[in-house]
Amino acid sequence: MKQRPRGEARDGPALAAWKLPLIVAALAVTIVGGFYVGGPGLGLAVGALAAASIIVMAVRHPPLYPIVPAPLTDFRRHVLVVVSAPLEDSEAIEQIAQAARVGDGDQAEAEVLVLSPARIGFFDRWSSDFRRARHRAQRRLVVSVASLAKADVAATARVGDEDLVQAVDDTLRSFPATEVILVTGSPEADAAGNAAVPELESRLRADFRHLVLSPTER
Repeated sequence: MKQRPRGEARDGPALAAWKLPLIVAALAVTIVGGFYVGGPGLGLAVGALAAASIIVMAVRHPPLYPIVPAPLTDFRRHVLVVVSAPLEDSEAIEQIAQAARVGDGDQAEAEVLVLSPARIGFFDRWSSDFRRARHRAQRRLVVSVASLAKADVAATARVGDEDLVQAVDDTLRSFPATEVILVTGSPEADAAGNAAVPELESRLRADFRHLVLSPTER
């Protein structure tokens, strides 16, 4: 298992504010230079190339905003468990159970929501049949919620967007998570789930843990 300590914030790489004016100035100088050296033909060609470069950069590197949970309305802990693989690993279940039972008194039991992204396969997309993706996500939820129930953790379940990060973002707009726990398979068995970890680490404004299931228990 690997996890990020609670309360640790990580910010992803961002474009420094002073770099943007330099980039714009460099593009302007290049376009003006093209007109000066080669006339309107070269100037227009350089301008078109610069515009195309900007579009490509905007598409490949869209702005990423922080993912902020909905405001708390009580004093309970609210744990969002995102399952990219069925939750059957005893160690992972125990860690989630501990997170759900942190504290004393009436507010000791946290609200736990289990989220599973509905990953759409190539043939599902080709045939426009998204029902199988939802069924697979629902099966992951059934196994995961049942595993938590055996550990005396009551949880609700929800199917989310096929993109794991988008599913988390959508869910946190209404769910006031104080901690997000991502459960994935190994990097070899669950590449998509593990690929979402860096972005969640950098964008989430809540405690975050990443639990990797043991291959022998999946």
